Amino acid sequence: MRLSWLGLLVAVWAGAARAEDEVLVFAAASTTDALQALAPAFQRETGLRVRFAFGASSDLSRQVVAGAPADAFLSADEAKLDALERAGLVQPGSRVDLLANRLVVIVPAASRVEVEDAAGLKGLRRVALAEPAAVPAGVYAKEWLTRAGVWKDVAPNVVPVVDVRAVLAAVEAGRADAGVVYVTDALQSKKVRVALNVPGAESPRIVYPAAALTQGKSPKGGLAFVRFLRTDIAWAEFRKRGFQAVRLVTPGRLEPRSAPDAGPGPQAAPDAGATRAAPDAGKGRRSP
Repeated sequence: MRLSWLGLLVAVWAGAARAEDEVLVFAAASTTDALQALAPAFQRETGLRVRFAFGASSDLSRQVVAGAPADAFLSADEAKLDALERAGLVQPGSRVDLLANRLVVIVPAASRVEVEDAAGLKGLRRVALAEPAAVPAGVYAKEWLTRAGVWKDVAPNVVPVVDVRAVLAAVEAGRADAGVVYVTDALQSKKVRVALNVPGAESPRIVYPAAALTQGKSPKGGLAFVRFLRTDIAWAEFRKRGFQAVRLVTPGRLEPRSAPDAGPGPQAAPDAGATRAAPDAGKGRRSP
């Protein structure tokens, strides 16, 4: 009997150790390619395995509120992380404004459709958007079209889909005449072409914040992952995928944030995110 109890205790301990060695990261669908490419480097640098759940930031945020045990969250929308922070689900001081992005209009690669401005979408029969009532990419697209004064004309022809990668898939397959995605998504596909780069002056501010969460099984792992996202290695991959540094988008508008020291780790990149100095920020944090 004692041996049985000992075996059970060993199994429980081993399971807990495995949980702490694996970091569960919830991340916006638009970061899929970059984060999957970075996973091996994170494991080499930290000794921790990483598992991703990609999707619309709005859906992922709801799952965290419902109790999902994510250790870190990389959102395509500041508002979604704001809500988690207000709910006490973000590790204090761990939030960082990591990346910026911009909108483009895409059409199938072989399409002859030309889109010179927002008004160019009015004559199209099917315009794919991520769900404009909730999903960040769709919210941003609706805000752009509203500012341009054409949302009421475009809205009847909008085909809402689950997230920005679903927009890309719809246009690739010819199920939509055009779609609005991030430039980082457009760069991943040879089946679409960019018909319009939304001018910066017309585009909403698009910032990707990241933070370690409180309900995960590996809180230290969550902190380590957020720290890793700010290293030279990570920034090089993000930049290759088309992401921008936050300060290049709206200089002077950011509230700087910083992540607490997650222990020894790779040095942070000099321009990988906007931060606020903290007493225990440690080496490798970027200055605002």
